Amino acid sequence: MPSIRRFLSAASWSPPCQAALLTATLLAASPSARAGEGGTSHVLPGANATLMDVIPTVPGAFFKPMYLHYSGDATARVPTAAGITSNLNATANTLVVGGGYTFEPTVFGGAHYTVGAFLPYTSLNVSGNVQTPRSPVARSNKVSGLGDMTLVPAMLAWKEGDWQIDALLPIYAPTGSYQKGRLGNPGLNYWTFDPMIGMVYSNKKSGFNALLHLGYGINTENSDTSYKSGSILHLDGALQQIIPVKSGFLTVGAEGFYFDQVTGDSGAGASLGAFKGRTAGLGPVLGFIQPIGKQSLALELKWLAELDTRNRMKGDYLWLKAVYKF
Repeated sequence: MPSIRRFLSAASWSPPCQAALLTATLLAASPSARAGEGGTSHVLPGANATLMDVIPTVPGAFFKPMYLHYSGDATARVPTAAGITSNLNATANTLVVGGGYTFEPTVFGGAHYTVGAFLPYTSLNVSGNVQTPRSPVARSNKVSGLGDMTLVPAMLAWKEGDWQIDALLPIYAPTGSYQKGRLGNPGLNYWTFDPMIGMVYSNKKSGFNALLHLGYGINTENSDTSYKSGSILHLDGALQQIIPVKSGFLTVGAEGFYFDQVTGDSGAGASLGAFKGRTAGLGPVLGFIQPIGKQSLALELKWLAELDTRNRMKGDYLWLKAVYKF
């Protein structure tokens, strides 16, 4: 039976992505995120919360593909690239390909330094009633294309015994497909800077893990619509138990999230005013890790249900993540 102590000392391999969604993720511009223009944001629940997303502390490269499915709806009016829309319904399927590298020398008093990048491809199916001067008009839109790339130039991890402190800066660049007037867009057409800090507890004897990450997403203005989405304070946490199974490890746990838009939307295009949004939810997490010599392969499946929302869509996130550590 493999050693939990040996695994935990070497298996912190994967940065977040919303991201993204999706931190980092890090991830795609799904039409299902917090309030703001389009009822969306770059930062997504589940992008950075579990063992799959802990910043690496072992030098080397990693490859991290991810899949995200989201389905939700909103009865309240939402500002979109096509105009003010009610009865909005959206389904998004996003594939994210990315990875990174952890360097050998430590910096800033022993911090392990990692860089990463992630590129999403999103397929959207969106429908709703778009407001016109006379009356709302029913519209639908199917579109696929590249989403906004996530760059993570700095991920720092200080590790001491069973504890790890993380600090990172995901940057979401407006590289995705975007058209003013289109009801759904894979890209958001603005930058997001999302500085984050986190704390991880990993008991090497029992295999119990607790993780908590706090971030503050700051958006620039969409130049095509003169709309600046407000800043988001977001919190992701998880409890996970590692269980040795033959030559690998099973992970079982739960994740919770809370996202709160703490500043209002602004700009000439913000016709609904501040339009502050909020979401909170919870769901189970299941994973498997297979050490392969000095390398390792990890898989994770999780379902996150939004339980409390305001000024946004309400739905469910289904994540499938994989990480291969070279």
